[in-house]
Amino acid sequence: MNIRQIVHDSDTVAGRLFDKVVLALILISLVSMSLGTLPLTPAWSAGLEVLESVIVLLFVAEYILRIVTADKWWRYAGSFYGLVDLIALLPFLLMLVATGADLRAARALRMLRIIRLFKVAQYSKAVARLGKAVHYAREEALVFLFATLVLLYVAAMGIYHFEHEAQPDKFESVFHSLWWAVVTLTTVGYGDAYPITVGGRVFTFLILLLGMGIVSVPAGLIASGLSRAIEDERKAKAEADGSE
Repeated sequence: MNIRQIVHDSDTVAGRLFDKVVLALILISLVSMSLGTLPLTPAWSAGLEVLESVIVLLFVAEYILRIVTADKWWRYAGSFYGLVDLIALLPFLLMLVATGADLRAARALRMLRIIRLFKVAQYSKAVARLGKAVHYAREEALVFLFATLVLLYVAAMGIYHFEHEAQPDKFESVFHSLWWAVVTLTTVGYGDAYPITVGGRVFTFLILLLGMGIVSVPAGLIASGLSRAIEDERKAKAEADGSE
């Protein structure tokens, strides 16, 4: 087994171990960054700075390894994960040229590397199945999104009609009423804006009923897509078994 397989192949034991080590470094870096926001003693602050510097150097070494061991380095550098790696290292590079600038928060972008866990063998099929489900439901999802936007506008217009005169400060315009429409249709209801007129309350009740349907529709679309994806896998497996 060569270095390239360890760095780029998550289907091997060494590859999975490598990814877990990288993930552990990401989490340690985020914890260190969070601890740095506390009122710590100078000794602890200095220790965290040293720890973060060591972790960043390890990230730089990992990035160089991925570039060097890639089949075509420019493809990796321009890929999603390659760009994430580069963006995550930018704070370190900027601190080299901007002394005293506190850019540690930008390292939180390293959290995007957790996506790499989905390449682990035991999760790859589930992620691929979910991707197929989203693909199958894409047309219905677009129709649902358009209908939701229309309903949001209707809800904002309706509550503005009922509540503008009674509460001109909270429902100043249709655009101001859009916030109420969003929190009501999503059934969140923060309570910062609510109807006080009879018409507004009746209208809100109807919108709440529609909101419960809006929350459940996406789950139904994904569930339907997952069922179809699972059925496709079963058919593919049956065809493969039959051809043997």
